[in-house]
Amino acid sequence: MGSLLSYSGLSTKIRAMQSKLIQERQYQEISQLESVTQVVAYLKKQPGFADFWADLDENSLHRGDIEKLLVHTIHQNFAKLYRFANPQQRTFMALYFKRYELSVMKDCLRKVFDKGHADLDLSLFKDFFNRHSKLDIEKLAGSSTVEEFINNLQGSEYYAPLKKLGGDYMPGIFDYGMALDQYYFANIWSVKEKLFKKRDLEEITKAYGNKFDMLNLQWIYRSQKYYHMTPADIYALLIPVHYRLTRKEISALVEAADETEFGRILDTTYYKKRFPALAPEKLEDFYNLNLKMILETEARKYPHSVIMIYSYLYHKEHEVDRLTTAIECVRYGLSPAEIMDYIEKT
Repeated sequence: MGSLLSYSGLSTKIRAMQSKLIQERQYQEISQLESVTQVVAYLKKQPGFADFWADLDENSLHRGDIEKLLVHTIHQNFAKLYRFANPQQRTFMALYFKRYELSVMKDCLRKVFDKGHADLDLSLFKDFFNRHSKLDIEKLAGSSTVEEFINNLQGSEYYAPLKKLGGDYMPGIFDYGMALDQYYFANIWSVKEKLFKKRDLEEITKAYGNKFDMLNLQWIYRSQKYYHMTPADIYALLIPVHYRLTRKEISALVEAADETEFGRILDTTYYKKRFPALAPEKLEDFYNLNLKMILETEARKYPHSVIMIYSYLYHKEHEVDRLTTAIECVRYGLSPAEIMDYIEKT
């Protein structure tokens, strides 16, 4: 009863917000449009965007502006839920929020590594981050070197994971991005039992456990097939979490002599039993399918748990990814059939 009372109001709010997500019929209508300006004008009339974009002049927006505005609708919806949530629910949202901090930090690092990149303007996100984050995103965006960027993270939890990189080699943007991801994922796994109880803990464990296993499978496969990395280097990339994949299975996959052996070992895992069509080259597709199925199924079964929040935020982010893809396709003049094909693959 406590969980029901705790989540009933927020679940009702989330269901109302879910009803405003762009549906298949609307993507089909978008695919028929002839310009990016028309897409923005169309979105302004949709319930999920009308309140946020009512005052926008679609004729004055550049592609980069539109992409940032789309991402910002994620922030705005997160903030709307956060205001409505109680302290228990905000615990999960604060943990989830770190993925937005990682995204901004990676944008800043790309700007540092790409010396010819234009100035990174994060002013649209400033108020949102000022309310929910201790990071000074303006200072981070203004960093001109990696050393300056890391120094600007002093006092934050992200300083130590990045500061320790280097030594005998010169880290690249991939190394810094992986260090942030590994820290974030390991942090979620290490604090979940302290922050969550009962049903919420079960749902967090199931959703993130599956996610981390599937990410590790992808990283092992890519590291072997495309980068020919040594087992020692592959181990260094992995999320230090074992859910449905045992340490023995991880070791066997990492040490696999070739793709054929990797596939044979993959066939013995839990995930092959869950998805009979799973194959090494389809790991990314099944990662997305697995997470989507878990979030949708668990949110239906337990609408008065933390999984309801996770499911909504996942689908909102997926909507932004699909709309970004649609806008790029319209911009390049693809046919409606081609646009829908790209949307469905996103």
